[in-house]
Amino acid sequence: MDLNLKEIKPYGDTLGDGAVQLSFTLPLKCGAHSTEAARRLVLSMGFSEAEVVNNVDIGEGFTFFVVYGKGCRSIDVTTIEVAQVKTSVWSRAECNTKAPEMFDRKLIVVGACIGEDAHTVGIDAIMNMKGFNGHYGLERYSGFESHNLGAQVTPENLLEKAIALKADAVLVSQVVTQRDIHMKNLTQFVEMVEASGKRNEMLLIAGGPRIDNALALELGYDAGFGRGSYAEDVASYILQELYRRKTSALA
Repeated sequence: MDLNLKEIKPYGDTLGDGAVQLSFTLPLKCGAHSTEAARRLVLSMGFSEAEVVNNVDIGEGFTFFVVYGKGCRSIDVTTIEVAQVKTSVWSRAECNTKAPEMFDRKLIVVGACIGEDAHTVGIDAIMNMKGFNGHYGLERYSGFESHNLGAQVTPENLLEKAIALKADAVLVSQVVTQRDIHMKNLTQFVEMVEASGKRNEMLLIAGGPRIDNALALELGYDAGFGRGSYAEDVASYILQELYRRKTSALA
């Protein structure tokens, strides 16, 4: 397939047709009037050939829509640079083999979902023994001593525990993002670590559905892992980054 990477457009039925699917909710009663409103709204966004293919009443005065349309915009993907975590991803077996070769002790990892966020799904997927989607968590990694504090942990308590355990890495999970509360919580924790004078003693790693490495770095973390990340991604990063720092200090 001969692609022009400087002018990539959405693909539907034929290459470059610009076809997209949009879904959204309008505070309108389900019916012909709201359906036409949804269609015209999509046209006003710059799409053509807008077609409402589904409308569902989701409560009194609210309707959920799925609309097809075609866009004229394209993207030059050759200009895109992504701030990815720059480590090789090792399997759990590889991490278990390499960890004792790199360090003479288990690395201590402390993790929690901070603030009022009650969702443990993210931190559990990375740390709990059963893991997620067939990927075991850090509790099954022989080179790590993992401490999962769960959800609704205050930044103060997380930092206190990390200092007490002499953590090598601290994992901060944020699932709830309404009104950018995740930004506030993540920033607060970094500021507390810096104020404690312990910033250079531990890796700070952020994770969550709306977290990526670029955002994590911007907020003062060492790395960020978002959707599609598993324990081996985090474990590989911790091992390689701490080993890099260890060998640099000895050089």
